[in-house]
Amino acid sequence: MSWLFVLPLLASWVQVGGVPAGLKAQVNQKGLEYGRQFGLRMVDSMLKKNAIRDIHGSYDVPLAGNVQYSVTAIQINQLQLDDSTLSFSKGLGVNFTIQNGQVLLNGNWKLRTMFGPDGGTVDIKVHPLFLSTLLGVGKDIRGQPKVWAARCRATIGNISLKFHGGNSWFYNRFTSGLEILLQSKLNKQLCFELKKGIDDIAQALHAMNVSSVQINSFATLDYSLVNRPVFGVDRCHVDLKGEFFMPGQPRVSFFTPSPFILPRQPDSMVLLGISEFFANSAASAYFTAGLLQRNYTDEMIPKGSPFHLNTESVGMLIPELDREFPDMPLMVLVGARKPPALSFYPDGVHMMVFGSMEVCVILPNGSRASAFQLNIDGNFTVQLFLQPVSSGNSIGRLFGLVDLKQFQVHQGWSNIGDIKVEFLENALKVGVQLGLLAVNRHLKKGFLLPNIHNITLVNPQITMYQGLMLVATDLHHERAGDVQLL
Repeated sequence: MSWLFVLPLLASWVQVGGVPAGLKAQVNQKGLEYGRQFGLRMVDSMLKKNAIRDIHGSYDVPLAGNVQYSVTAIQINQLQLDDSTLSFSKGLGVNFTIQNGQVLLNGNWKLRTMFGPDGGTVDIKVHPLFLSTLLGVGKDIRGQPKVWAARCRATIGNISLKFHGGNSWFYNRFTSGLEILLQSKLNKQLCFELKKGIDDIAQALHAMNVSSVQINSFATLDYSLVNRPVFGVDRCHVDLKGEFFMPGQPRVSFFTPSPFILPRQPDSMVLLGISEFFANSAASAYFTAGLLQRNYTDEMIPKGSPFHLNTESVGMLIPELDREFPDMPLMVLVGARKPPALSFYPDGVHMMVFGSMEVCVILPNGSRASAFQLNIDGNFTVQLFLQPVSSGNSIGRLFGLVDLKQFQVHQGWSNIGDIKVEFLENALKVGVQLGLLAVNRHLKKGFLLPNIHNITLVNPQITMYQGLMLVATDLHHERAGDVQLL
């Protein structure tokens, strides 16, 4: 019967404040109730695939004497646990209660009596089932979640059996003795089985890496717990590390998260708090991986363009270049001098970009001569919006709008003499603004966020504060064949 005891963990697992943390989540009773419904659907799907442990024993049957019995290949046909509740237990974890539950099963039966062996199939009905357990939720030294059965009470009211095949017409008259025997055995074992089932799950969690996820070959997100989940009367708070790093590289933290507390959110199932630490660690990981660097050559520009990457075209902006290297092709190395700095404010995400542009001349022998480097700094404001989608192919659609607030160009170094950057700054600023028009056209259409276990966001809303981004949303799970375990 240990299959019954996966329910408390599954139903409470959706929960995901102030201490320093990169990410914080708050789940209220509404979210916990959705977790209960989602967990019940998952359990129904999983249990119908798995056989229950075989039952063996003996009992006395009138006229047949002592009967050795076995019930094997037990499968669940129907699971009715609608009369169940899930609630927070302040300071401890989650209370899970089933009242008036009913389980319908079937299997194969075999009997050995003085008249010889007999067998067939059997229908089993368990009703009513009462189960009340307190599921403790904490964290281990690695920052991974751990669970345990902190308290348990369980009772099976009745078990009814109906045999088919063989001499079932005879044995069906004398099932009460076996039913009472099985009921007594199971009532004594329910809480033991509960603890055993949850211990098995706890060991599986310990063996899994449920504290980080590799986003791609350049970045891994550490979302380990920084402290144990905090359970209140009507909600749960979870503090997560929320830090990106390069996989396979030594961990170096360049930022320290600032403490923050999530506001009470009575309406939405889930409230996610995203800190500047989270965003800046992502920027740092991609910078360290070298993804914020790119080289440009004239071959990348359409032949019909009036402007080309050679000293003649660029010399119209920087005459010193064409005088030193007349009529030669160029390579332009564009990149970030240091990671972008992101800050959260009520009007959006403020992003400081610290770029550089190194211009190299490609000499006739194929070697490169560095001509000069410009440092280019820009200040952008990014507004973000979330919208739900109509299917489980995506968790939601993200929209955005980018606005240039400030743009500066200054000379880093030069091998061709001092460069007058004023005209070049204006030209580059116009180019950036034209580029933002194209970027905003794409952001206005939005792009789909990755699918996560057929879950979609319902009525998502992003609210910006100084130092904090809040995402409040309900959740919907769309079944697509068998339900998959989160």
